[in-house]
Amino acid sequence: MSELLSGESIEHAVFAGEQLLLTGGLVEVATEARRFHLEQPDVEVLIFDEATGKTVDLDLRCMPEELTAQLRHLIKPTASEDEAETVRGRGRPRLGVVPREVTLLPRHWEWLGEQPGGASVTLRKLVEEAKKANAGRDAKRKAQEACYRFMTTMAGDRAGFEEANRALFAGNREKFELEIAGWPEDVRGMALKIGEVAFAPCN
Repeated sequence: MSELLSGESIEHAVFAGEQLLLTGGLVEVATEARRFHLEQPDVEVLIFDEATGKTVDLDLRCMPEELTAQLRHLIKPTASEDEAETVRGRGRPRLGVVPREVTLLPRHWEWLGEQPGGASVTLRKLVEEAKKANAGRDAKRKAQEACYRFMTTMAGDRAGFEEANRALFAGNREKFELEIAGWPEDVRGMALKIGEVAFAPCN
């Protein structure tokens, strides 16, 4: 599966029950997950995307070449996504522009039309400025959501879950660590890793 490695960059983790088996790229993690599942089919094996906290849906009972096909679909963009990145008008350079509908009030369109470069250029500038200004808050929010998803899957029925969730979204690391102290070591460690940015102060 080495040909897939160039397309993956997000860290993943595989859990067998409450035990963390491995963290790494999706190909490496999926290969280990399949090996473990075939050896111990009665143990639940879950693969997590650490960036989102979501589980990765793979059929681990399949043959190696079928697993490769599943991974290729997950790692590499689909044809429609490739095409969307090159949408362009006649004679225009490939800018990766994807046309979407934007609904604004008449006074907004009027103001945009008066700006240098027109509405499209101005909107792109505004979006880029907003992304930069909100980068810290956006990263914190994504970390909170990812940690919440992971905790819900791995510890949703454990003591302290509700309070830990409140502490997570309040940015209270001390309270969070206190509430998850009784959880299995690997589950606790991964929750702290995924949620690390959630406790960082916003700039």
